[in-house]
Amino acid sequence: MYEKARDQLAASLACVEFYASTTDIWSSRTTEPYLSLTVHYINSEWKLCSSCLETSYFPDDHTGQNIANDLREFLQSWRLKEENQVCVTTDSGANVVKTVKLNNWSRLSCFGHRLHIAIERSLKDTRVDRAVSVGKKIMSAFSHSWKRQRALQEVQRDMGLPQHKLVTETPTRWGSKQKMIQRLLEQEKAITQVLAADRSTRHLVCTWQDIEVLDSVNKALGPLLEFTNALSAEDYVTVSCLKPVLQLFSSDILQVKENDTDLTKTIKNSVLDYLNSKYEDPEVDELIALATMLDPRFRTQYMGPEEIEVMKARAVQEMESYVSVQSGTSDFETPQQASASASDAKRLKKTLGSFFKRAVPDKGVHAMEAELNSYLQCSPADSESNPLAWWKLHEINFPRVSRLARKYLCIPATSAASERLFSTGGNIVTCQRSALKPATVNMLVFLAKN
Repeated sequence: MYEKARDQLAASLACVEFYASTTDIWSSRTTEPYLSLTVHYINSEWKLCSSCLETSYFPDDHTGQNIANDLREFLQSWRLKEENQVCVTTDSGANVVKTVKLNNWSRLSCFGHRLHIAIERSLKDTRVDRAVSVGKKIMSAFSHSWKRQRALQEVQRDMGLPQHKLVTETPTRWGSKQKMIQRLLEQEKAITQVLAADRSTRHLVCTWQDIEVLDSVNKALGPLLEFTNALSAEDYVTVSCLKPVLQLFSSDILQVKENDTDLTKTIKNSVLDYLNSKYEDPEVDELIALATMLDPRFRTQYMGPEEIEVMKARAVQEMESYVSVQSGTSDFETPQQASASASDAKRLKKTLGSFFKRAVPDKGVHAMEAELNSYLQCSPADSESNPLAWWKLHEINFPRVSRLARKYLCIPATSAASERLFSTGGNIVTCQRSALKPATVNMLVFLAKN
C-alpha cells in the first residue's frame, strides 16, 4: 500500500514545476527524534495541494549541517529539483535557520511562531504573571474534580451562560493562553460562585485587580487569535495575506485607542514593534509583496508607488528569465548548421519586398509589461473569494503572470503542516505501540497524511 501511494504521489510531483516546503523536528512518545518534510504546490487544476514526503528517524546531532544534508537527500529521493523550490517555511530555531542558509534556500519565518513569540514577550509583566497563575490554578481545580465540573454546569444553566468547558493553557500550542483567559472572563460569575461555595477553594476567587488585568490582556490579544487560525490552513492561499494582515494590525487591530488601559497599550505596541522588526528583511519583504501582488484580491492595494514599480520590475524580470531559459537552446547553432543555412541563403533569390524589410525589434519585454499592467488594472476579486479559482478562469488571458502566481501562491504562511505531522505521529506512536520501527512510523504517517 505504501509503495503504491508513494508511486502515485511521485507521479503527481513529476508534473509540478514549482513547490514550497515546511520542515521541523519532533520527538515521539518514546523520545525518538524525527525529521519531517512536507511540500506544497498548485496543480494543473489550480488546486493547492499539500503532501507529506518524509517523517524520517533522525538520531544524529540536530546541527544545521546534518539537517541540511538530510533534507537534500529527501528532495533527491523524490526527484525534486532544488532550484524549483520557491521557499521553505520554518520556525525560528537556530539550527533550522542555519540549515536553510547552508543549502542557499529562500526562507520564510512561520507567522504563527512569530506571533506567539511576540505575544509571550508582550506579556512579561508581573501583573500578568500573577493573574495568569491564578487562572491556571482555577483551571486545575476544576479539571481534577468532577464534582466542581458538575456544579459549574448547574450554575451555568441557572445564570444562562454558555455551556462551555474551561480551557487550560498548553505552552506549546499557539494562542492557548489567550483561549484560557477568554473562557475565564466568559465564565467568571459561574466560576466565582462555585469556588466561593467551597471553603477549600475560596482563596482562588479572582480579585477585581486580576480581572482588570485579564480584561486588558484580552482586549489587546483577543482579535489576534483568529488570524493565527486563519493563516495556518493548508487548503487555501495564505502567504499573500501576510502583508495585508500586518497593515491591518498597524492601522486597526493593534492601534492604540483612547479607552485602552495602560497595560493594553503596552501590549499592543510591544506586539506590533516585534512583528514589524521581524518582517523588515528586504528579501522577505519582497517575497511577501510579490505574492500579494499576484493575488487578485489585493494586487497593489497595500503598496506604495515606489514599491509597486519595484515589484513590477521584479515580476517582468522573472517572466523574462523563463522565456530565456526555454529558448536558450535555440539561440545557438552548430558550425554545420550555420554553414548549411548560409549555403541555402545563397541559393535563394531575393524578392523585391526583401529590400524594404526592416528588422523588427523584440517586443517580448513590452508584451510582458503590457500583460502585467493589464492584470493589475483588472477589478479586484472579492476578498472572500478563492484566488486560485480566479486564476483558473483567467489563466488564458494572463499566461505569463499566471505562471508567477502558481509559483508564489503555493508558499504557506506558517509551518502548521509540519506541526500537524507531530499530532499524527503522536496518534500512531502511542503507549501501546511504542515498539514501532522508525521505517514503519514513516510509512504510517505518510499513508495517514496522503
